[in-house]
Amino acid sequence: MIDLAVVDLSRLQFALTALYHFLFVPLTLGLSFMLVIMESIYVMTRRPIWRTITRFWGTIFGINFVLGVATGLTMEFQFGMNWSYYSHYVGDIFGAPLAIEGLMAFFMEATFVGLMFFGWDKLKPHAHLFVTFMVALGTNLSALWILVANGWMQNPVGAAFNPDTMRMEITDFMAVIFNPVAQAKFVHTVSAGYVCAAVVVLGVSAFYLLKGKHKGFAKRSMTVAAAFGLMSSLSVVVLGDESGYALTDNQKMKLAALEAMWRTEPAPAGLTAFGLPSLEDRHTHFEVKIPYVLGLISTRSIDKPVIGILELVAVAEDRIERGVVAYDALEKVKADHTDMAARAQFETVRNDLGYGLLLKRYVEDPRLATPDQIKQAAWDTVPNVPLMFWVFRIMAGIGFLMIGLFGLAFVLCTLRKHETRWFLRLAVLAIPLPWIAIESGWLLAEVGRQPWAVEGVLPTFLGASSLSVPQLWTTIVCFTLLYGALAVVEVGLILRTIKKGPFAEQEAREADASTEGEPAVA
Repeated sequence: MIDLAVVDLSRLQFALTALYHFLFVPLTLGLSFMLVIMESIYVMTRRPIWRTITRFWGTIFGINFVLGVATGLTMEFQFGMNWSYYSHYVGDIFGAPLAIEGLMAFFMEATFVGLMFFGWDKLKPHAHLFVTFMVALGTNLSALWILVANGWMQNPVGAAFNPDTMRMEITDFMAVIFNPVAQAKFVHTVSAGYVCAAVVVLGVSAFYLLKGKHKGFAKRSMTVAAAFGLMSSLSVVVLGDESGYALTDNQKMKLAALEAMWRTEPAPAGLTAFGLPSLEDRHTHFEVKIPYVLGLISTRSIDKPVIGILELVAVAEDRIERGVVAYDALEKVKADHTDMAARAQFETVRNDLGYGLLLKRYVEDPRLATPDQIKQAAWDTVPNVPLMFWVFRIMAGIGFLMIGLFGLAFVLCTLRKHETRWFLRLAVLAIPLPWIAIESGWLLAEVGRQPWAVEGVLPTFLGASSLSVPQLWTTIVCFTLLYGALAVVEVGLILRTIKKGPFAEQEAREADASTEGEPAVA
């Protein structure tokens, strides 16, 4: 039988790495295009202050970029180290977008980021702006291909199981690329990254104004952040609505779980603004609903119901029973590849094979599962409802707060009231909020997919490598200590850069020039 402690520790290790990696990705995504905007203003106006602004925020971008790359590489190694059967089973599909990401986006970033940092005095302004744009494009293309891979795990289109190789294989690569879940995840994720970067620029600029330092720099940076952040925060909410609509067709259980909707909600379905979900009695207590909203988000209508958890568990139970038939037919094909009757039977229920594999958590051969074990496996398809319920509301609540923050910032900047002190304090305090929302969104996406490594295809517990518990604890402790140290270094470098200010390099050159002009003293 499978050692579930190994599976849980492998999941913990990957979760810690992914959560840590995702601290850097959003800021990199957003700052890259903010640099393009700032440098475009410099190229059009040729005012030196905009060159200073671009170089300062470029330094913050560079520090963050290095840590993002280092942690991202570790994540990809874990697919081979901790999830070897997963890599074997679906590697033909999952590996293709990651390979393209490395060959196209990562090499583009790596090439142009060097030119961006070392080409200020060697390239013409228009050429350097092009380089900065290519860095931004490469960064966002990298996110695209990674989210195409992740989106396939959420909605495995364009692929089929091959009974001869016992693996998943690509049947339509364009379907993988244009997967509606992947596209919705991409635009929502990058928009969240843009909000994150805008909040950082806004908050640091507010800090300088509160201290009465670098006012010209801070006001200009704040103006760019206000406009960019307002646009991005509005798009996050709109594109988040599109993500909710994508769930209706592809991940009904995730939608029901994040709403803690135990029973089918008749049309027009209401959105639960507040409630206390209980796993024990499978009921949400003290519900406060907003009429019509869930129906509009998830079905784009007011006359279609939204299916609840209990009904979806019943569907899962039926699919598990058909999955057992698929498993039996597949075993017959393995024993005799010429058995056409078994192949024909498998073809009729092949889409339910993954559900039959859920029974391997309880019995070595799913064909020997009892009715109680089938029911238990059906309830395994329900993710952690209270966690899903609350992280969604944290994410959505912060999203609306960001609209309010940037709406205020835009109005104040338009009225040239940059130094409104109560708002400046609010902007500084808001700096951690985008990360809380983004990490909540990641938990929502990945915990909501459980118990599947690939939705409906491969249960998570079957994908793990044959490692031991001591091996996993050793690597978890080592990664945690290493990443903890790197986090301290990165935060220290960013705080040091902010403390030195945007004119530190210019002041150092002037100090050197004055020192060289002084007469030598015996």
